Amino acid sequence: MDISAKELRGKPTQIIEQASRGTEIVITIRGKRLARLVPYVSKTKAGKKVEKEDLLFGMWKYRNNAASVDDLVRNMRKRRSF
Repeated sequence: MDISAKELRGKPTQIIEQASRGTEIVITIRGKRLARLVPYVSKTKAGKKVEKEDLLFGMWKYRNNAASVDDLVRNMRKRRSF
């Protein structure tokens, strides 16, 4: 389904609802196709939805000594002595 940017501004909720139901929407400006709106698909593990992404990110992404952010922080806090 092709829509213009003007149509998207006029009724964004209806268009986003259509995309969430699986309709691929192509957004055009002056007849030129510029963007595509597709439904969001969450990542799954073994068929179950993952609510929280438990991966390291940013500068910690390639760190090999931690399985998750929670484990890394927990281990850092263990070392503190008061």
